[in-house]
Amino acid sequence: MPVNLQARTFTNEPFTEWTPENRRAFEQALKDVRARSGKTHPMWIDGEEVVDRPLFESIDPSEPTHILGRFPLGTIADADRAIEAAYRTFPQWSKVSWERRAQYLLDAAKLMRARKHHFSARMVYEVGKNWAEADGDTAEAIDFLEFYALEALRYGGPDPSRVTPIAGERNELLYLPLGVGAVIPPWNFPLAILTGMTTAALVTGNTVILKPASDSAAIAADLVSLLREVGIPAGVLNFVTGGGSTIGNRLVESAKVRFVAFTGSKEVGIQIHERAAKVHPGQLWLKRTILEMGGKDAIIVDRDCDLDVAAKAVAASAFGYQGQKCSACSRAIVDTAVYDEFIPKLKKEVEAITVGPAERNPSMGPVINEGARRKILEFIEAGKREGKLLTGGGVAPGAGWFLQPTVIIDVPDTGKIAQEEIFGPVLAVIRAKDFGDALRIANGTEFGLTGAVFTRDEKKLARARDEFFVGNLYLNRKCTGALVGAHPFGGFNMSGTDSKAGGRDYLGLFLQAKSVSRKV
Repeated sequence: MPVNLQARTFTNEPFTEWTPENRRAFEQALKDVRARSGKTHPMWIDGEEVVDRPLFESIDPSEPTHILGRFPLGTIADADRAIEAAYRTFPQWSKVSWERRAQYLLDAAKLMRARKHHFSARMVYEVGKNWAEADGDTAEAIDFLEFYALEALRYGGPDPSRVTPIAGERNELLYLPLGVGAVIPPWNFPLAILTGMTTAALVTGNTVILKPASDSAAIAADLVSLLREVGIPAGVLNFVTGGGSTIGNRLVESAKVRFVAFTGSKEVGIQIHERAAKVHPGQLWLKRTILEMGGKDAIIVDRDCDLDVAAKAVAASAFGYQGQKCSACSRAIVDTAVYDEFIPKLKKEVEAITVGPAERNPSMGPVINEGARRKILEFIEAGKREGKLLTGGGVAPGAGWFLQPTVIIDVPDTGKIAQEEIFGPVLAVIRAKDFGDALRIANGTEFGLTGAVFTRDEKKLARARDEFFVGNLYLNRKCTGALVGAHPFGGFNMSGTDSKAGGRDYLGLFLQAKSVSRKV
């Protein structure tokens, strides 16, 4: 049945309350997911399952001998076939009504909500999220499905306010889909960002080739299965697994791919932007890139604030999901007037953090893989040379890729760990002379994603609102935890193209506008 926009309003999916009943249900979901470990998952290209390729494995970073799933190493020929399928099916899919496309998303949201613990349990094992982090990821995925469904109806419906009335003419502005899109999501929000990017492209009438991160291919396969279940047609969504240097590059460079939606590191985002800029023979357009990249996010702790509240917020922002969020606080910039008082409060909060296998629901689980841990340890050693180790600084016990939450104080604002994205549980604490100096330091990197300020001074809050150059600024709260609809997400400078995922502008990135004027 057609969706009635007037009858639907968006509300965020509530997080699970960990009552005894819900804990038992989640524990059962963990058992069920673990029992299905090791399954081989096919690619899905032009409506056909493809599995007869060499396989790679997705493993549990808490327990590297635990194999979550096996996946085909797709080839360039597989990528080409997926592109052709998406290109061939685009004309038909683009003509499907906005209402019908929105209904697919609403149906998917209903199914995901019913299976919420299954999706969350998969993330506990595959990417090392504790229960609350995984539950929040699933809730955000449900939010994206419902928010973008309703936003699609707004873009697709008649709206006279889009144009200025002119006597003797009937004018309108229509939104058209772009074409074939390559969607390349990250492993750190393996359901939410994956779902948001993929379904934003689909609901606006585009066809998609989805190339998941290899570290989180199992949760991607779960989403693809769900979208197949609600009836997304063959060829409209194509799922190709494999390496970024082969599959990813082919998708980005194809003359038939109209846009690329990517979330990941600065380095890869730049490469995609450069490759997409080249016009190939037969290409009829300049490709659009929708890039969400890294951050070097800062929380300013002013001399006039509640230091206990600020310390809790800094610790939560820095070490939630092991610091593996582009929004994570990696710099605490503390006014010198309260620096010495703040440090022991922060140390107490950090040393209360527990580390262990994600299924046991610790404060912190493992980092994503062995390579990531090795790189983070190198940053820690650099930080020890630049500043003074306050707490942590090494590997935590266990068979998985565990690290201690690490704080390094007295870091120069130009130091390596104050400038480069670490993407792990490492916090640099920097001393500022005053609030103006703190803002200078906060803005003194190539990134501009999130930031926060803790102060009771209204003038300083107003100044931060005007001068703190980030896409998402939070005042007297932590710098992580953006909610769909409430906090449209995306950053400045080398943090990406400021796409504002989960906001009212986002679907416009997957559309092009056509002006139609008729003489009357």
